[in-house]
Formats: sequence, structure tokens, C-alpha cells
Amino acid sequence: MIKKLLPALICFPLFAQVGINTTNPQQALHIGSNTGTVRVESLDADNSPYNAGDVDGDMDLSNNTYNLYVDDLGNLTTEFKPLYNSNGTDAVDDAAIPVNFVSLAANDTDGEADVQITLFEVTINRPAILEVKYNLSFDVYLNAGRVPISDNFARRISTYFIVSGVGTRKYGPVSKCYSSGSALSVTGPMYNASTAYIQLPGAGKYEIQFYGEVSSNVKGGGGGTTSKAAYVEFATGYDAIFLRLH
Repeated sequence: MIKKLLPALICFPLFAQVGINTTNPQQALHIGSNTGTVRVESLDADNSPYNAGDVDGDMDLSNNTYNLYVDDLGNLTTEFKPLYNSNGTDAVDDAAIPVNFVSLAANDTDGEADVQITLFEVTINRPAILEVKYNLSFDVYLNAGRVPISDNFARRISTYFIVSGVGTRKYGPVSKCYSSGSALSVTGPMYNASTAYIQLPGAGKYEIQFYGEVSSNVKGGGGGTTSKAAYVEFATGYDAIFLRLH
């Protein structure tokens, strides 16, 4: 009886790092070069609508560069996708929000009054930095009848936002003062604009709450105020809001 012996095949899992222009790769894919670059044709001006090419027309592509992003699947793209971008549309419709105005009475106790204009929710699964840009509109009157202010006293209109879960700090505060000495004053939207970066400490849901405030003539040293009446309507123009995670 003749027996044939066959060599045993033993399979081992293969773990390797791939090197291009290098014999000592340090990562799963390592491209070694002192002068070379990586080219992905799907990201060039001919194939990507987000690559504008030689926008200045000087035939020098080295001064026309575009950001490269990574999506949640690890895909590379030049498409910019923020959390929210009003992008020319009205970010806050004054007819759709619960309350779009704030009223300050003459001789108010503390000389100021505020209202929450709108809010946005952000849910994350890791610590992150939140970038917020806003441009919020408002109109200023003497009262709810939209009578123009004519007493020459200034009213300060402020906007800011608070982020739930990171304390009560007011982010992006900005103010404008309005005064008028004529009942024939022309009213119309004014704007407050600001940018802020907020450290979000961990995974969870956060609310970005936008507020508007009006104040006038707070008397120093106590004893009440000399505040003047004011009525401010917010989101009366085209408002812009931009949210991005870093």
C-alpha cells in the first residue's frame, strides 16, 4: 500500500502596512516622498462641483485651494456641510416664533427686559467645539402701537445666546443704541451680528437659545430707575444663523 504525504497548509491572518515610495511604512497606508503630493481626480475642478478651480484666472492653481472634509463614513469630500446654514434664507420667521417682541415699561424696576427669540438643538456623541454665527434683526418703537420714539433718550438693544448644559454664560453678546428726537422718525430693521466658539463637554443634546434684550437709563446708586418706555420687535428682517462643529 502506497501512502502519499501532502504538505500541511497552515493559514495565518495577514496584517500588513502598505508603503508607497517607502520600505518602512508607519501606518496602514504610508506614502513617502519629500516633494510628491496626493491627487484624487474626483475632487478636482472638472469632477467636483465644490472645487471652483482657477477662480482668479491667473493660471496659477497653487493660490486656489479648497478645504477637504471627512464625513461620518470616512469618505473624503470638498462639500462643506455645517450643522445648520440659513444660506440666504430667513433663519427666524417672526410670524412663526411664539413671541417676537419685548416691552420695557417706563421706570421699570431694573431698567431692562428680555425675551427668548428662538432656539436650535444640537446632538453630539463626543466632546466638540461649537461655532455659532448669527445676524439678528429688530425694530425699535416707543410702544406696542409702533409709535416712533421722539424723546431723544437712548435705548440699548442687545442680543446673545445661551447654550444649555454649559452654564448660564451669555455668548456672542452685541448691542446697539437707538434714539430719536422726532415723531417723524423712519423706523426699519437694524441688525446685531456676532460669532462665538463654545466648548461642548461631552455627548448629549444641547440647546442654543437666542435672546433679545432692551434696556434704558438705569440710575446709579440704587433708588429705582429712570428707564424710558421701549417696544422692540425681533426677527423683522432677514436673519442669518450658522452652526458648525469642530
